[in-house]
Amino acid sequence: MRAVRFSVATAAATVVALTAVTGCAEKSDGKGDGAVQVVAKDDSCEVSKKKLPAGHVELAVENKGSKVTEVYLLFPDGRIAAERENIGPGTKATITTEIKTGSYDIVCKPGMKGAGYRQKVEVTGGTAAKRSPEMDKAVAEYRTYVQTQADETLPKAKIFTDAVAAGDIEAAKKAYADSRLGWERTEPVAESFGDIDPKVDLREDGLEDGQEWTGWHRLEKALWHDKKLGAEEKALAPVLYKDLLDWQKRVGKAEITPTSMANGAKELLDEVATGKVTGEEERYSHTDLVDFKGNVEGAEKAYELLKPIASKNDPALTATLDKQFAALNTLLDKYRTDKNSYEFVSYDKVGKADRKELSDAVNALAEPLSQLAAAVTK
Repeated sequence: MRAVRFSVATAAATVVALTAVTGCAEKSDGKGDGAVQVVAKDDSCEVSKKKLPAGHVELAVENKGSKVTEVYLLFPDGRIAAERENIGPGTKATITTEIKTGSYDIVCKPGMKGAGYRQKVEVTGGTAAKRSPEMDKAVAEYRTYVQTQADETLPKAKIFTDAVAAGDIEAAKKAYADSRLGWERTEPVAESFGDIDPKVDLREDGLEDGQEWTGWHRLEKALWHDKKLGAEEKALAPVLYKDLLDWQKRVGKAEITPTSMANGAKELLDEVATGKVTGEEERYSHTDLVDFKGNVEGAEKAYELLKPIASKNDPALTATLDKQFAALNTLLDKYRTDKNSYEFVSYDKVGKADRKELSDAVNALAEPLSQLAAAVTK
């Protein structure tokens, strides 16, 4: 799901963790000649430049507000060109991305809800970002990967939604986590469309005013919390499948660049830090570790495809990333008896000390991973 929509009660308690994973992860102050300074406040979004040349651009974000915020660079049709979520108050984040000629919106969302505050920017002239054959190869292979994940998700989702529609609680529970793996591996690409994620993967506390709650987590609550499948839940099952079918048909046309792959890998680690490690994501089923593994696998796939490029530009960074990915995967293996299986320990059985160990491992990976996009574009 899109990163945690915090309630007032939980936001303050989470700022420390978010700072470790997002804001302070960016070593650069983002004050290079090409950087666009973005100041996010509780009631505004300020940008230092409104006319940019095409090519690679760096957004240097500083949250001067009192709320956790997120910043987006949006295409005119609302698709996401680049994003960074969970930027804590008083912290900074740097986003390196690739843009073409056209009009864009830079959006700051204090509290990570609502329409946010927008600034229009125009991208004209300049030189389009140059792509090496290695970059083109990485993008092509990643596009194949995300399409494959979507293709393989649909039959698994059908097993889940058919069980829900039939009122078979046990069969639906058994199929639930497996139906989500492909989505979790490629979530940033799915989220780039803007409209699919809120339909299929939103939690109840992330609902906007007047928004109908549909998707996996609506049914998760019915299965594990309410312990019943009524007419409403049975009717929502084919809706979920239809929305996932829409995702499958559109994912192959997603805007994918080397920088979006790198940024997406970082976003997947943010998903882990703010949803899976906390137990917020799968609060009823406690299948968080399955999602956790899916997010890590998706991030690692993007990294492995970009590694030939990044290793030439920053070999020390890739050596660190190799080490930290291996450490996190080894740690996750502690929570399953079969390394070829996705049957993990129920997360409500994972104690506070173990959750901290998992969180520390995620943070140790997220910090260098935040530098991948810059390494790819050197």
